[in-house]
Amino acid sequence: MNTETIVKQTTSFRDDLLKDLTDTEFAMYYLEAALAGYKEDGNTESIWMALRDVVEVQAAVSELSKRTGIDAETLSNTLSNEDASRLDMLSTILKSFGCLLADLKVLSG
Repeated sequence: MNTETIVKQTTSFRDDLLKDLTDTEFAMYYLEAALAGYKEDGNTESIWMALRDVVEVQAAVSELSKRTGIDAETLSNTLSNEDASRLDMLSTILKSFGCLLADLKVLSG
């Protein structure tokens, strides 16, 4: 089998991840893992990356705007620039997916 054939038959890690994130339970564990990393080192970059992945698969920004009550443009800007983001907005977005920033628990319902 040549390299070209192997590449055509191989999926990327990102493609597999996005497919897995269509499962809500998997998405919650993925967010919890990112939050656990934040709890360990205080770096929010992994949270924002994970959140962008989940939003990409689970809800469009317009749907997320409805869930959170945050303007779609503000959400879009927030998700694209983690340096300018505030933890209170992060918490609101995470709650819309059933996660609590404070204690890393998945909300039921």
